[in-house]
Amino acid sequence: MPDPAARRHAMERAGQASPAELLAALVQAGITPEAEDLRPAETGLVMVRGRIGGDGRPFNAGEATVTRAAVRLPGGETGFAYHLGRDRDRARLAAILDAHWQRPEARPALDAALTAIAARRAEAARQAARKVAATRVNFFTLARGED
Repeated sequence: MPDPAARRHAMERAGQASPAELLAALVQAGITPEAEDLRPAETGLVMVRGRIGGDGRPFNAGEATVTRAAVRLPGGETGFAYHLGRDRDRARLAAILDAHWQRPEARPALDAALTAIAARRAEAARQAARKVAATRVNFFTLARGED
């Protein structure tokens, strides 16, 4: 039985991936994306709750669209995935990845692929932050014109 924290971390990285990246990760690990649907990918709504100031009384902030999927491999491993949005293929591929990740022989290849995806995503976020920082204006350092 894999460590729940390690599985959670793997699924966190899979949750950030696009459907094409998930499919590429499976192919890179030598896995065909075939599985029995326990629960076909379906889209629904969940209530998003918030707290004023982070510790105030909870309130309903609104609803968010979520897609979920559950699959089973021929070996009996089950995989589950939830993500924000309506992309059913993405949810199903993430569930298949989750099921295969539970197999010890597939875990290293899937972890390597997920790590590469996370690195690409982090680099894209750094580049976007760099572009934003180039246009940043610090108003406290400007001369006031009263001199």
